[in-house]
Amino acid sequence: MTAPSRVLGLSCFYHDAAACLMAGGAVVAAAQEERFTRRKNDEGFPIQAIDYCLQEGGITARDLDAIVFYEKPYLKLSRALAGHLRGFPRTYAFFRRSMPRWLHDRLTLPLDLRSELGFEGPVYFVKHHLAHAASAFLPSGFEEAAILTADSVGEWATTTRGRGEGAKVRVESELVFPDSLGLLYSAVTAFLGFELNEGEGTVMGLSAHGRPSLLPRLREVVTVRADGTFALDQSYFDFYGGEAMHSPRFVAAFGPARLPGAPLTDRDRDLAASLQALTEDILVRLTRDLRARTGSENLCLAGGVFLNCAANQKILELSGFKRVFVQPAAGDAGGALGAAAFVSRSLWGLPPPAAMDPYLGPSISTARAKRALAAAGLAGRELPEDELCRAAAAAIARGGVVGWAQGRMELGPRALGNRSILGDPRSARTKDLINARVKGREEFRPFAPAVLAERAAEFFHLDAPSPFMLLAPRVREEKKAAIPAVTHADGTARVQTVTGAQNPRFHRLLKAFDEAAGVPVLVNTSFNRRGEPIVCSPEDAVACFKETGLDALVLGDLFVERHGTA
Repeated sequence: MTAPSRVLGLSCFYHDAAACLMAGGAVVAAAQEERFTRRKNDEGFPIQAIDYCLQEGGITARDLDAIVFYEKPYLKLSRALAGHLRGFPRTYAFFRRSMPRWLHDRLTLPLDLRSELGFEGPVYFVKHHLAHAASAFLPSGFEEAAILTADSVGEWATTTRGRGEGAKVRVESELVFPDSLGLLYSAVTAFLGFELNEGEGTVMGLSAHGRPSLLPRLREVVTVRADGTFALDQSYFDFYGGEAMHSPRFVAAFGPARLPGAPLTDRDRDLAASLQALTEDILVRLTRDLRARTGSENLCLAGGVFLNCAANQKILELSGFKRVFVQPAAGDAGGALGAAAFVSRSLWGLPPPAAMDPYLGPSISTARAKRALAAAGLAGRELPEDELCRAAAAAIARGGVVGWAQGRMELGPRALGNRSILGDPRSARTKDLINARVKGREEFRPFAPAVLAERAAEFFHLDAPSPFMLLAPRVREEKKAAIPAVTHADGTARVQTVTGAQNPRFHRLLKAFDEAAGVPVLVNTSFNRRGEPIVCSPEDAVACFKETGLDALVLGDLFVERHGTA
């Protein structure tokens, strides 16, 4: 009997459902279910993501040696039941709504895998934060590292500290529910009128427009110890199924909650700034303590909290670690990869995965792109790569907004040059153009710059690579006027550094734009309309192009201009 080598990792039933296939220690494919169903943050069983991964690997489910889930459902159920009992009878209505979902799918995964996939092999369950830790360390490229994970909550853990060495990933200490930095950030996000699991990034962007004047009041809500561990005063919150995550005492302390869509006030901006300052303080304390206790110079981060690029920048600057790796799919989607990697590397002893490559989703072929355009009544010019990049760069330099869909789709929430909307960073109007024509986002939300890695230091105070758009260094003072479209109100920018090895065609486009406009930087935002997932297929890209005000579309090797109808 041959040794096991093929494992499928899954995350689902809460948000960001995803699948990841590994074979022989290598990541073959990974994708989020939302990209196929077109339902933002789809939490359902990721059957389409699974189908894609198996097709990419050229196998069926019966060829798998194991399937691994990114958390332990019965342990998570124990926490849910404890919460319901603690809040009974007030939580009874929520209990009645949630229990059927547990009984229908969350506790019956092996049976579901048998009925949906015909898989009858072993099914493993990895603790939620261990999956996060493995997703951070195993593809980091480090031989050893300290590991910090933080999110809303897994089974019971909300924050963990640990170590990675070779094939070993260990969680050594944890904070547990209801003391949660992720839940705190989400509670304030909802209080400020933004959508849970979606609006946290909006609050981070809003924080640059306020002052941390409410930080002393927030410190009465959260007790922070010297080592960064913390405790939430639960009298300010309601995490047990109430109508809101905050309590009347929170309203008494900070005023009434903002209604969604209502005008933003100075209180809202200052509360966002205060929350961000508190988050950064906690994370810097945690990582400084981790540096002192482990002695490691390498740090790995995962969990949804670490999609906060401003906090990551503070960690890089102030923690004492020389090298920091943040998993680009830091949220639950990355848990599918971490669960698969843990079984492959730590349980089976297979070789470690290569350093993290986020381009793990479906690719765009020229043949399918031509079919998608023809079906939509559009005509595109097929161009050699150099000419294609020059044409796209020229369109952007003229002030155009361009959809750019190339190669394999990114895993995680950031568009990293394969499913991107691109614009000219030299004009402050670019933000308004992209918002008006495509995104429809709040006017204060910043857009990110993609920059040639070899030129990044000319424009940003950045001493480390930032390939996944998860750091926010300061823009150099003398360059702010050159790239106003990507400079935040506080003088920072959420940077993506691009190398020729990481993404050859995107790197070539940046060089072409530098030749056309004199700046090796592009505005890079995700290729989607507001409320929709990032485009996946050529058909998705064509639909977004037709239904928005994009000036041009670069779809694989095809260049399509707005007037280019068949």
